[in-house]
This record gives sequence, structure tokens and C-alpha cells, in this order.
Amino acid sequence: MYAILDIETTGGKYNEEGLTEIAIYRFDGQEIRDKVSTLINPEKPIQPFVQQLTGINEGMLRNAPKFHEVAKRIVEITKDCVLVAHNASFDFRVIHNEFKQLGYDFDRPTICTVELTKTLIPDLESYSLGKLCRKLGIPVSDRHRAEGDALATLKLFKILLQKDEEKAIVKKAVKFDRSRDLSSKYLKILENLPNTAGLFFVFNYRKEIIYINKADNLKKEVNKLFLTSTQKANKIRKEMKSLSFEETGSNLVKEIKFMESVFSNRPKFNPFKKKIVEKSDFTNPNLILIDSGRNQDENSVVLIEKNELIGYGYVELNYQINNIDVLRSLISKKKFNDGTEKIVQEYLKKEKVKKIIRFD
Repeated sequence: MYAILDIETTGGKYNEEGLTEIAIYRFDGQEIRDKVSTLINPEKPIQPFVQQLTGINEGMLRNAPKFHEVAKRIVEITKDCVLVAHNASFDFRVIHNEFKQLGYDFDRPTICTVELTKTLIPDLESYSLGKLCRKLGIPVSDRHRAEGDALATLKLFKILLQKDEEKAIVKKAVKFDRSRDLSSKYLKILENLPNTAGLFFVFNYRKEIIYINKADNLKKEVNKLFLTSTQKANKIRKEMKSLSFEETGSNLVKEIKFMESVFSNRPKFNPFKKKIVEKSDFTNPNLILIDSGRNQDENSVVLIEKNELIGYGYVELNYQINNIDVLRSLISKKKFNDGTEKIVQEYLKKEKVKKIIRFD
């Protein structure tokens, strides 16, 4: 579970900044589960340049709650979460200091989307939130206000989750159920699983991925793993300490992602032998394959250029599809093996996608 947050402050000397606004989205990797957004009375002046940047003035905060009045809600919404913020060290430091003044040690693991983006989308000119949103075609409203910037950070984080093939983000957030009652643990896992297409990942106590599988119905397939009495299933269950999943929407993305996830992680219970595949051309050297997304507002996209599979991802706006530079930035881009390209070719022979765009 993640708590995507953004804050606005009074500005001023280091460690003397006051909190003027906070927004937090509790996010399970698929959907927003809870939200808090509020102005806060810092009981100190706001620097003039900050007022000009955010539009927040002292008059707006006169009747706003003080930090101690919202502290319990912040603790509740971030419980068992990894905090995610753009420049997380700043946000966490300010919030930690506010709690310190109340005599409470607020401690949460953090993920910084600035550092994460530098790793997963290298060589960009700027990693400021505004410029990243423009580069990736992420719509932003209420820039330099906590709710607008937190929502933009959440949309950026969803793209980074998609690009994180080695599951470094998920490994940081994964929680272990220490209950010895396996039946209750399995029921809790099944409770959170959707009846949609996707992949699931089984972790051991070292947070290593030991098994990956794909499914047209995630809940049904995981339930099968729990009920099957084969030797392999018994061994997987014995070593399993946690499970995560990813919805893919598109069955084509599911097939690509499964092949690449197994290839990247080499899980213990997924025998992998690299096959020699004779490379062949696509029907057109340059294609954008558009298919179902993970919800009604998005589409999945697969990009092929010069007869090579470039990557895949998700978009919510036609602008992101029509602007090839934006699309290249959004997708999970890597050097795919020939076996994955063959999967795409065979899929297109047998199945249909929503739309195919051919371009020069």
C-alpha cells in the first residue's frame, strides 16, 4: 500500500517551515482507496514568494485546522504504507518535524519519484514535476497546490510502477502476513484480487519473486494455486510469504508482460529456457496497437517501430497516442527478446485488438 502525498509550506529557514496544506491519496497499486486534502493553519507567516507561487495566503488559513487537529487522520491514512512524494525527503522532513513538536515519532518508509524517475526514465533534461508531466502528457490541474500536485504524482507513480520490470517498488512495499493460519491468509489475499486479466507474483521471506503466473481471471487462477495439490503447488505455498498482482486489461499486454517478467526475474518455480526464434517482420514496420486498458478511462498501447517491439504502456488521452515522442516516454521501453516479438505476431494472427495505427 502506498500513500501518495504533497504538501505546501510557509517557506522560511530550514526546519522552521510551517505546513499550510497537505493532500494524501491511499493507493493500493491499482486504485485509490482513501483520500485526505486540507489546508492547515501554520500559526506563522507565509513568505511572500510562496504566497505568489501557491496562491495560499494567511487569510485563507485563519479558520483552517491546526496540525494537531489533523494529525490523527494523517497517521490513519498512512498506516502500513510507503510514503511516495516528489522530492520525498523534503515532504517527510516537514511532516516528521510537525509530529515531533507533538511528541510523536512519525516513521514511514519513503519512495522519491524524482530518484525513481531518474532510474526508470533516464537522460531527461528536467525532473521537476511540471516538466515531467508535460513530457509524459500527464494532465495537471491546480499546480503548486497539494491536491493537484499529489494527483499528478500519483499518475506519474502509476507509469513508474508499469516500467519497473524487476518489481523493486513492489518489493519495498510488500508486507508479510505472519499469521500461522494459512487458510485465513489465503482468504485475505483472495479478498483483494479482481476477476480480471493480469499477472500475479509470489514472494518468499527474502522478498524474492519465486513464481509468476498469468491469468484471464486473477482471483480464479490464484485460488487454483491455493487448492491444487501438485508437488509444485505445495512447494510454492510452503515458501510463499506474500503475493502481489497487476491488472493488464489487455490480453496482449498480459502475454508480453508475462514473458518479460519471467525473463527479467527468473523465478525459482518458472523454468526458463531461452529459445532460438527465427526473427520475422510484422505486417507493417511501424505500428501502434491500441487495446483495452485497466479501466474505462484508459487504453493499453504497444509500440512497434522498424519491425521491432519497442514497448507497451497505458494512456488516457488521444494526445499521448498521437504524439510519438510522448508515447515513447510513457511506454516500458527495453530491448525485447525475439520470443516476445513472436508472441505479439502470433497473437495478432489469432486475436483482435481495438485499433491498429500504421505510421511512417
